[in-house]
Amino acid sequence: MAKMLQNRYVRAILLSGLFLQIGIWVRNFAILLYVMDHTGGDPFAVSMISVAEYAPIFLFSFIAGTFADRWRPRRTMVWCDLLSALSVIAVLITFMLGTWKAIFFATLISAVLSQFSQPSGMKLFKLHVPAEQLQAGMSAYQTLFAVFMVLGPILGTFVFQQWGMEVSMVITAVAFLASAGVLYLLPPDRVETEEKKDSALLAEMASGIRYVLSSRVLSLLGVCFLAAGFGIGMVQPLAIFLVTEQLHLPKESLQWLLMVQGMGMIVGGALTMSLAKNVPPQRLLVMGMLGNAVALGICGVSTQLWLTLLAQLVSGLLLPCIHIGINTMLLKYTESSFIGRVNGILTPLFTGAMVIMMSISGVLKQHLPLVIIYAFSAALFIIGLSFILPLYRMKEGKVGSDAEQVGSY
Repeated sequence: MAKMLQNRYVRAILLSGLFLQIGIWVRNFAILLYVMDHTGGDPFAVSMISVAEYAPIFLFSFIAGTFADRWRPRRTMVWCDLLSALSVIAVLITFMLGTWKAIFFATLISAVLSQFSQPSGMKLFKLHVPAEQLQAGMSAYQTLFAVFMVLGPILGTFVFQQWGMEVSMVITAVAFLASAGVLYLLPPDRVETEEKKDSALLAEMASGIRYVLSSRVLSLLGVCFLAAGFGIGMVQPLAIFLVTEQLHLPKESLQWLLMVQGMGMIVGGALTMSLAKNVPPQRLLVMGMLGNAVALGICGVSTQLWLTLLAQLVSGLLLPCIHIGINTMLLKYTESSFIGRVNGILTPLFTGAMVIMMSISGVLKQHLPLVIIYAFSAALFIIGLSFILPLYRMKEGKVGSDAEQVGSY
């Protein structure tokens, strides 16, 4: 670890990530709590926050990676952070002039820019971090996100309660500027001597879709992705109503639910990595889908804080089973020349389903009890699980060109 941190690029990317996480969590919780106060807890307004955060992932993930490969990574990340800070400052000015709905655009613009910045960060890792340090560097980067799953809600709530919306947005802008400053201190990008040819993007996407459809494993994973996206999107914006309606606690108590789930993810990630050595990935995926279905069902009916927290902990512990299971199967049963396209197809499939449900979850909340919505979400996980069960006892097959034939029984 000490040797890895001697690399200035690793230090810069981790420090940049630290500033970005501070800004993102302060901004997100300030907007959430302000909208709850200003609209009296309107479910549609609350759900639109999540739509603004996740819709750009679906809309821009197809092309952002391509541009990240063509543009200089350090310069791309610096400009994205600067533009994010400027967007927050612009929204703050309009907010102070009385147009409060503009705060949604701070999340939207930053989320769009992050789709270009994140792949550039991965490119910096690949270009400047030795191969033997890549895994440790990426582990540290992912750990940073998990830690902020615990600390982020506490930080965001504290800043908003102590200083209000204006100061929260100023802190967000300063954090983005600090991230840009850290990256700017890195040496300039090397200029590519050869011009890259324009790729036939639509043709490559079409071939990727055909590849997924021709593979039984990947097709079933796609349906699982779709069901999980619908299930998560249905309840993601409504977690705050578990606190206010089911548990009858102040809205600020949402931070404790998220903190428990984040702690579960940190512990669950370590446990799942050790299990992954001996447990096939499809079984990890079954465990994760089933466990989260049960946890969602409990959250929907629970009126006791301890039981809801226990369900959140179980969900956090088993979420890594889903991520590691799916990622391992994607790598194992996809030819190397198709890995990027398969991931580029399945990830927007999941995100698109999630965004669609996020956009209508507020409307569902106006017409259905919370317990019914959470029951529907749990049922969607069970549906996704039913498509994975045929793979549960699948024998290990060859990786690569024979991957499409895996799963014959």
